[in-house]
Formats: sequence, C-alpha cells, structure tokens
Amino acid sequence: MALAIRVVYCRARGSYKSKYLQLKKKLEDEFPGCLDICGEGTPQATGFFEVMVAGKLVHSKKRGDGYVDTESKFLKLVAAVKAALAQG
Repeated sequence: MALAIRVVYCRARGSYKSKYLQLKKKLEDEFPGCLDICGEGTPQATGFFEVMVAGKLVHSKKRGDGYVDTESKFLKLVAAVKAALAQG
C-alpha cells in the first residue's frame, strides 16, 4: 500500500499549484511507486503550503517553513517519508 502524502496549497495564488506539481514530481522520482500524493487547493487566499506525511504535518509555510525550495527542505521531507515507510 502506498504512503499517503497530502499537500494543501493556496489555490487563489497561481504559483502555488506549480510548486505543488514540482514537489509531487520530485517525490515520485525519489520514491517511485511508493507514494499516493494528493494536492488540495484552498478556495480562498490562505498562503498555505502545508505538507502532511501519513497524517503528520512535516512542512508548513504558515509556520515559517516557506516553500519546499531548497535541498535541505526537500531532504527533511525525504527523511519524514523514509521514517513513515519504515513504520509500515
């Protein structure tokens, strides 16, 4: 069974969806066939770019993490995915 990853992003601002799609591709390339990634755009302007791995919030733009736009931020997500996969 694939690991669930959910990204909630601000749909009111156009660039957020492209950032979600970039992250989705990068994660799928890193973990081929292991992830079930879904994105949800908020109807209002929220500034959200929140990433949940197996139901746990691991990245939050609203809490100061910004976008997943650096290698260190991406590696933080990779570590969270690896830990969740190890737990089964």
